[in-house]
Amino acid sequence: MLTAACPKLPMRDPATTRQFYTKQLGFQDIGAADYADYLLLRREAVELHFFRSADLDPARHDGQVYIRTNDVDGLYQELLARRTPLHPSGALQTKPWGQREFALLDPDGNLLTFGQSV
Repeated sequence: MLTAACPKLPMRDPATTRQFYTKQLGFQDIGAADYADYLLLRREAVELHFFRSADLDPARHDGQVYIRTNDVDGLYQELLARRTPLHPSGALQTKPWGQREFALLDPDGNLLTFGQSV
């Protein structure tokens, strides 16, 4: 019965969020119209929604999404080629829990971790 999950993450500025996700991460804006306080983005089977949170403090924010991929090494190289900044401890590595993963922070402090089972 369940077919997908679309995480809803906070953002301070839709234009900044749209720019980061489309130019740095390869997402597409799928909103049928521009909404002042809401943004819908998709890349392949992954859809993320964003809502405006004017008082969001990225340094004190704990939003996180784990995104599975079937080519974590290729995605990592793609994002490096785009000069996408990684999380300070987010370099690609194989974890003891059987995942090969890397992580980055978006402009609002949302942690995105991309992983693949090994």
